[in-house]
Amino acid sequence: MRQRVGTKLLELLKADYFASYIWDEDRQEFVSCVQINMSDDNLRSYESYFQFRDPITPTLQKRRKATPVSEIMRHDKLVRTEFYNDFLAQDGLCFGLNFFAYDRGDNIGDLRIWRGADREDFSQRDAEIVDAIGPSLVNALIRARAQETSMPSLRFVQIADALDFTRREAEVADLLVTGLSDDEICQKLGFSKPTLRSHISAIFRKSGLNRRTQLAQFLAEQNHHL
Repeated sequence: MRQRVGTKLLELLKADYFASYIWDEDRQEFVSCVQINMSDDNLRSYESYFQFRDPITPTLQKRRKATPVSEIMRHDKLVRTEFYNDFLAQDGLCFGLNFFAYDRGDNIGDLRIWRGADREDFSQRDAEIVDAIGPSLVNALIRARAQETSMPSLRFVQIADALDFTRREAEVADLLVTGLSDDEICQKLGFSKPTLRSHISAIFRKSGLNRRTQLAQFLAEQNHHL
């Protein structure tokens, strides 16, 4: 599925290279690569060495939106790094745009789209295009993961539009269902308790529910009707 998405995005964004990984929280590394127009040998070097010396991806991974690489590191600085010269440039990658998909605060897949040196850097408009397909990508990855693990497939992120939830409210609702404490949710999503309480109030107001325990029951009922 990630490879099909990558093929379409390369065409849509007039880009040249694509890779996608899944974050393994236990191992603290990226695994399960799919790629388009990149060499397997070079990607193996990323997995064994360069991902642990990567100056851009840890920052990009924390973002909840598509982000041009040059937004977090100027290109003239990037090209002076080992990561660029001994990894990216080996396959001709020059300008990048990344998107990281999250489910219940967990990074479940990413899109790494690159253009060669003969093209222009990605624009904010390019990032908006990738953001627009973000919710569909998240839903597809959730379904794929559910099929592999027999987990219940429905998440609030999949029905956010029907409930008028923002993307962040849906993420909070999904974490509330898991029984995580407020401190754990704030740590996963990177915000304060007052911000969390504001999201929870909006979730209850929009859903018509008034207790956290009702959220899981609500999802179970929706899942039953699918």
